[in-house]
Amino acid sequence: MTWRSWAPDAGAAAGVLLLGLYEASTIGTEPTDSAWPLVLTAVAMAALVGLSRHLPGLALALTWVFCALQVATGTQLMVIELALGVVAFGTARWGSPTTVVLSAVSIPAAAVIAVVWIAPDVFYTALDAAGFRTLVYQTSHFSDRWQVSAAVLGMAVLGVPWLAGLALRFSVREQQSRASQSAAEAERDQAEEIARLRAEQAQLARDVHDVVGHSLAVILAQAESAQYLDDADTTGLKRTMENIATSARTSLDDVRQVLATTAGAAAPAARHADLDSLVEGVRASGNEVLSSEVGTPQPMPPELEVVAFRVLQEMLTNAIKHGRRDQPVRVERHWEGDLRIEVENGVDPGPAAGSGETQPIQAVPGGQGLEGMRSRLTAVGGRLDVRRRTDPPRFTATAWVPLRSRP
Repeated sequence: MTWRSWAPDAGAAAGVLLLGLYEASTIGTEPTDSAWPLVLTAVAMAALVGLSRHLPGLALALTWVFCALQVATGTQLMVIELALGVVAFGTARWGSPTTVVLSAVSIPAAAVIAVVWIAPDVFYTALDAAGFRTLVYQTSHFSDRWQVSAAVLGMAVLGVPWLAGLALRFSVREQQSRASQSAAEAERDQAEEIARLRAEQAQLARDVHDVVGHSLAVILAQAESAQYLDDADTTGLKRTMENIATSARTSLDDVRQVLATTAGAAAPAARHADLDSLVEGVRASGNEVLSSEVGTPQPMPPELEVVAFRVLQEMLTNAIKHGRRDQPVRVERHWEGDLRIEVENGVDPGPAAGSGETQPIQAVPGGQGLEGMRSRLTAVGGRLDVRRRTDPPRFTATAWVPLRSRP
């Protein structure tokens, strides 16, 4: 706390002090009486008002000390002591839970002590000085005992400010709770938006990787196959160049489709027939492909057709890039429960291993093809299994794609 935060409290305390000193100077006292108790009362009220906001617990404790000394010494009651209502308000508004409870108990306790210890003539003298003599007449309709007037006045001076402070305390706490909730909701919405953007970015990266990687692998294979054509085989060369152009055009269309989908535009989904076109595209690159299909093909939701298309596309890309050109690529599709896609290609012999041993592969260092396929399949409830067989050296990728979307 800085002096700036104490400035309003110091100003209020100074005002109470001036009013108290003025009252002390106007109260008639006997020549033998000292005015110092009245001055000290004014100073005490000013101090209590100054402490009621920042140190309400201390203000409550000092209030009890002051009141006890006033009762014990028989000091005259002053109008300025109505400022105790500020202390009651401060303890309920800014006090700790313990201070709030103690202040609630202090109000009826103070009333009991006042009724027991304060003499009636002192009470009436204070009412006259405060201009509250009418209160006595109003309360006399209920009882002729002065304690009734004391109880009503005590509730007005202490009870009402305390209830007002408590109501304001809960009101501010509710506003803070709403503000905290709004801030938490804003942070949650921001986090969800960031997660959505990152997911879209990752999806875009996977799509572009699959499309561009597959088309470049096919184009590269076709270009390499053209090197082995006879110089006089212009027909074969033209056919190869036509295949390269077709692959590049298809890749460009796929990239445009991916970007249009990311921008929010509607893009046509890949159909089951596109799986056959992928196989034919690899054949056109000069690779031998043995394709088989078991079971009856079934219609799939567009989002699952896209997953099947992209997964097979990446499988064939890996087969072209890492497989041996002198061995065929085997592609199998099984329509039994889920769509099971299996692509197997020959590879160069790896480290020595036992006959028939298989090694599961989780990821390829420096690449994202397997991770991209696994992410796509996991998102729709599918799975991926990639293994390297040693006898004979083969690389097998198997994907299970559900035929129905998850609820």
